[in-house]
Amino acid sequence: MTRRQQRENVFKLLFDKTFYREEEHAEQCELFFAYADGLEESTEEEQAAIAGRVKAVLANLPELDSAIAAASEGWDLDRMNRVDLTLLRLAYYEMEYDADIPVKVAINEAVELAKKYGGDDSPSFINGVLAKLVKKNGEN
Repeated sequence: MTRRQQRENVFKLLFDKTFYREEEHAEQCELFFAYADGLEESTEEEQAAIAGRVKAVLANLPELDSAIAAASEGWDLDRMNRVDLTLLRLAYYEMEYDADIPVKVAINEAVELAKKYGGDDSPSFINGVLAKLVKKNGEN
């Protein structure tokens, strides 16, 4: 499984999380790995990596949401499109906490997923918010 495929599956699990209570998350993960398209050939290690990334993003959610809220002026997180919010969380997590992923790659991958799963304005919205986060952090 490629990193892009892993990232897409992390996105899907994080997106699913927005619809379920905390206590239902473990069961939803099990169902996802049992029935999601494209995961039939995945190894236990790949599934563990995906689940680990989801847990890591969720563990940092307060910090991620705070930064995203500050960068997305005029947008309350509760009213934001769930796809966009999930992509912003994942991309900003990669930018801040994963030294193996260059910032430009994290942004590009989020924009590509926005094109696939978001609305017409999602790619530009995602790009704009992430650009503000990069500028705020002084990264290139």
